[in-house]
Amino acid sequence: MADPKGFLKVTERELPARRPVPVRIMDWKEVYEPGDKAVLTRQAGRCMDCGVPFCQQGCPLGNLIPEWNDLTWKGEGRAAIDRLHATNNFPEFTGRLCPAPCESSCVLGINQPAVTIKQVEVSIIDEAMVNGWVEPKPPTRLTGKTVAVVGSGPAGLAAAQQLTRAGHTVAVYERDDRIGGLLRYGIPDFKMEKKHLDARLRQMRDEGTRFRAGVTIGEDITWADLRARYDAIVVATGATIPRDLPIPGRDLDGVHFAMEYLVESNRAGAGDQVPNQISAEGKHVVVIGGGDTGADCIGTAHRHGALSVTNLAIGTQPSETRPDHQPWPTDPTVFEVSSAHEEGGERQFLASTVEFLGNEAGEVRALRVAETEYIDGRRLPKSGTEREIPADLVLIAMGFTGPERTLLEDQLSTRFTDRGAVERDDRYETADKGIFVAGDAGRGQSLIVWAIAEGRAAASKVDEHLMGETFLPAPVKPTDVGMHV
Repeated sequence: MADPKGFLKVTERELPARRPVPVRIMDWKEVYEPGDKAVLTRQAGRCMDCGVPFCQQGCPLGNLIPEWNDLTWKGEGRAAIDRLHATNNFPEFTGRLCPAPCESSCVLGINQPAVTIKQVEVSIIDEAMVNGWVEPKPPTRLTGKTVAVVGSGPAGLAAAQQLTRAGHTVAVYERDDRIGGLLRYGIPDFKMEKKHLDARLRQMRDEGTRFRAGVTIGEDITWADLRARYDAIVVATGATIPRDLPIPGRDLDGVHFAMEYLVESNRAGAGDQVPNQISAEGKHVVVIGGGDTGADCIGTAHRHGALSVTNLAIGTQPSETRPDHQPWPTDPTVFEVSSAHEEGGERQFLASTVEFLGNEAGEVRALRVAETEYIDGRRLPKSGTEREIPADLVLIAMGFTGPERTLLEDQLSTRFTDRGAVERDDRYETADKGIFVAGDAGRGQSLIVWAIAEGRAAASKVDEHLMGETFLPAPVKPTDVGMHV
């Protein structure tokens, strides 16, 4: 283990300070100050190397957390990144974007704040990048087999890297003009600067992975043509259909899905010209939805210079501590204050949006909102509690319902589950032999850590399909849900 008395000597979590709010909302850089090496060492030293490492079980990737905590405490950064990369292709992504179910599972969390696992993780990969320890690992031999990966989000990239390293010739197709999927256009730079994505893509190119941006499979290349060109296909298109709010006034100008807003902002940040860009500057902004996407919209609106930002959530405000019905080591629902919430605005819970109200020009001017009440398990607006909230810009961030279906249904034998995900068997294979699916497209909207885990697991099944056997790890099965504790 790390420091045998570490959890006794250091009983509190220590995290890097966030940059002052008035400073950070003036730019798009990441919100955290550089971490203090001494603090990270102390936190890594709190790890108890438990006989049953529940943190490792709580992580869908099965990260070897006690091992790299120990190596961090000892100052062996090169060995730590090797152990981290053994299970996780992209710790620079998860270390910044994952909600860290591992920390909810930390045994120390029974009676103390959990080890800052996520912060130790990101410190390991950042040190490795600075020191040049993240090197290409091209295959020692080629198999002669070809694989197409459709979609360049975390699931697609993980599958592509694993399959390339196994010796297959892999091409990643992306319909956007740049590679990265929602990592590129859905995540604001204040959460993850794109230099981290670009650095990893350079490594993948040097390993031999080929990237084809600006190609829509099903239109520019038919699915039949793709099947004829490649020995196997991995569908990793994500769950990109947003959940709508079909109430009166939905067609008013100024009411948008969250991703419309975030993608345009990210394009502008990349230096693109975005005609008629959706902007929050000088506007009263209302964000509907209390999840991570909603928080991304809030932080973006602050940086655009919004007059006010109001965040509406239809459910009750979670408790600040672990609820009794979600005991350790489950991943609890607790009230969280993200960096975006810290920057300002108002959060309202039990708020049901009833109607979008417009002016004579057809632009949204306000929302009619009512208090939420629960009737027979359903959340409904409570009569007599309606009120108006001024709004010049409304962003709907209520999650996603599944992948886009039309081209898959029209050109393949693809079937979909009742929840809208692509149907697959326990080998990640669809009804079309040789076509596999990984990530949100097959799982439904989920976490980045699950996407990477599924990409790795699907890659092992593709390799086995092509070669008859595989030595690639398969951390999860398609049926795995939540923690595997």
